[in-house]
Amino acid sequence: MPSIPVDPSKPRPVDPGSGDHGAAVLERQTARTKPPAMYRVVMLNDDYTPMEFVIRVLQQYFQHDVETATMIMLKIHHEGRGVCGVYTKDVAATKVELVLAAARRDQHPLQCLMEAA
Repeated sequence: MPSIPVDPSKPRPVDPGSGDHGAAVLERQTARTKPPAMYRVVMLNDDYTPMEFVIRVLQQYFQHDVETATMIMLKIHHEGRGVCGVYTKDVAATKVELVLAAARRDQHPLQCLMEAA
């Protein structure tokens, strides 16, 4: 008698004489996804971009209030760089492009980049 291939994902037929009452035990496997990689958006200091422009960009594109934006701007000014926010890769890349486009539009040499967090 030829054997029929058994698909483990489907319930097997019950043989009435086997004493098996059709009870099947299925194990539930939880899907484990790891969180997405995060990236820091960093602004770099230069000697030409006005502080007011940096504060405005921090408020407009990173939703910081005036006080937080001022503190980040001062950190950029004194330490040469400052973290504007931490985001997923696509969001961070978009924010970097928005900042660079705004800087070009206003003719400022402001540099912004993203790095793995």
